Formats: sequence, C-alpha cells, structure tokens
Amino acid sequence: MSLQFHRVALVGKYQDSASSAVPDSTREIIAEIAGFLTAQGCQVVLAERTAHSTGLDQYPALDVATIGNECDLAVVVGGDGTMLGIGRQLARYGTPLIGINQGRLGFITDIPLEGYHETLSAMLGGAFEEDHRSLMHGKVMREGECVFEAFAMNDVVVNRGAVASMVELRVEVNGHFVANHRADGIIVATPTGSTAYALSAGGPLLHPLVPAWALVPIAPHTLSNRPIVVADPVEIAIEIVSGKDASASFDMQSLASLHHGDRIVVRRSEFRVRFLHPTGWSYFDTLRKKLHWNEGGV
Repeated sequence: MSLQFHRVALVGKYQDSASSAVPDSTREIIAEIAGFLTAQGCQVVLAERTAHSTGLDQYPALDVATIGNECDLAVVVGGDGTMLGIGRQLARYGTPLIGINQGRLGFITDIPLEGYHETLSAMLGGAFEEDHRSLMHGKVMREGECVFEAFAMNDVVVNRGAVASMVELRVEVNGHFVANHRADGIIVATPTGSTAYALSAGGPLLHPLVPAWALVPIAPHTLSNRPIVVADPVEIAIEIVSGKDASASFDMQSLASLHHGDRIVVRRSEFRVRFLHPTGWSYFDTLRKKLHWNEGGV
C-alpha cells in the first residue's frame, strides 16, 4: 500500500466538563485506532481535548490550528456532533476528514466502528470518494453591531423562548422581503443539515451537491408558510419582530435572549468541509440505511 496520509490527527468524543474523563470504553477505542494507524505507517497525533479526556499521553497533543497547518488528515471517532464540531474548525485549513461512527445515526460519520480496519486501510492508501460540504457564516446584528458570530455546517435556528408563545420573524433574502412568519421559529439548513432538525420540522432533503439552503418554519401559525429552497450565494436575514426570550443557535452554538430588532444574518462561508468516504459511497445508500427506506414493504 502506498500511504497517502502520513501525519494523521485523531479526534474523539470528549466530555463537556473539563474535569470529566471519557468512559473507559471510549478511551480503549481511541487507543486501539491510534495503534492501528501507527501500524499502517502513520504518525499519529491527538487533538488536545481528546488527549486530555482520554489521558493518552504517548502521542503528541495538538490544538486545532496546528492540526490544520501540519496534518494531512483527521480521523474523527464519534457521532455526527463530534464531526460537526471539528469540521467547522478545520474547514479553513482544507484538512480532509474521515468519520468512524461511534454514535447512532451517523449521516456524516459513515464508517462503522465494527470492522473499520479494512475500510480505513484502503482509504489511507487512496481508495476514497471526496465530498465537499458548504458551510454557513452567521452573525447576530444589534443596532448595527455584531454581538455574536459563528460558523455552522448543519443549520442556523431561531427559536422562541422555552415558556414563551410563538415569535414573529421578518425574513429577507438579498434584501428582498419574503414574509413575516409567526411560528415557534425558523431553520436555515445546509444540505448537510437537511437530514437533521430541518427534516423533523418537515423540510426537504437536499443532495450535498445542490448549492442551496432550506428555509423551514417551525410549527408555523399559518399552514401556508411552507419550507422554501433558495440558492446559497444569497444573504438571508431574519429579524425578531415580536416574542420573548428568542434565541439563535448555530450548530448548537447559541446566543439566548435576542432583542426585538436583532437581525440574524446568514451567508455562505468561503470555506468548505472536506469529507472522505469509502470507495463506492453513495449519498442515497446513506439515506436508505439511516432513514430505513424500503423496509417492511414489497
């Protein structure tokens, strides 16, 4: 095998609390995969938070910027949430990512943990499909000033407060008024995010090659307020017209207590996330498996 990736970063799930270690099973999985990569001839490093959570100190621990600048590949072990977190951060460096699924659904971490050895070995040798995913750059503007900004690979969500009634949201696309939505909120989803919250809210599935966003109202007061797909070069602005305790979430990175008049502005980022999949990978195979299509029917 001719090794295509020499310095490989391993990124795993970690606890939100800095003082909490990951379960022994997760530590063992990370250690086993690190040993496998080393046996393949790779120089293995760990993401700092993964090293801290697992206590595996025999490998160099690097921050995200150093991984982006110095590593040829990142292997992500966990669920889609783990991949979203590191994917947003590494997009600016163009670092390719391979996902080993330790979670449940796994739309973007698509190599099963069981028996990953053969698949990963082939991919390290160059047998893979490359898949680029769009990234959103969102801001919260208040009286002309940016008070919060973040990247999102899945979605930007504006939600009503936990105990409040619905909110009213003014939606604009490229400065053109679309509608005032009275609803529990609204989702701006990428094709990657179209299989997440937006799907649960009744939004469409978007193929990753489609350069578009889905605008999906959450429980709208008027049933004619339907999801709409717009081209992703546009700028989307969502203004808080009325309602209490609304919040904005960018792939779960949140700003609570939005004010009336706040504008959530979403644009396409200049960066894209690079996923590598096994040879023969198909988006439709993933949909059939994860959404259980063709099961129970004739």
